Amino acid sequence: MNPEFGTLQALLKRRLALIADYGFRDADGPGHLAALQQVSELITMEHHRLKPILPGRLAHFLQQSSFSKALEFLDEGQG
Repeated sequence: MNPEFGTLQALLKRRLALIADYGFRDADGPGHLAALQQVSELITMEHHRLKPILPGRLAHFLQQSSFSKALEFLDEGQG
């Protein structure tokens, strides 16, 4: 994997962890939603920063907000 994609991969993992954090969601719904929004904005920013060097499939996944597929792509070392 291109080392430039490390931050993107970490953000995608963080997003999945937040989605799965039902305790956080149940205890603080607005805070949970704000955290999801923040990580989504960071993913968008990272996508735009990396756009010139993204492989086509990864760019497609990110553009379509297919974040699980994007993470799988990176985890498989295809990026």
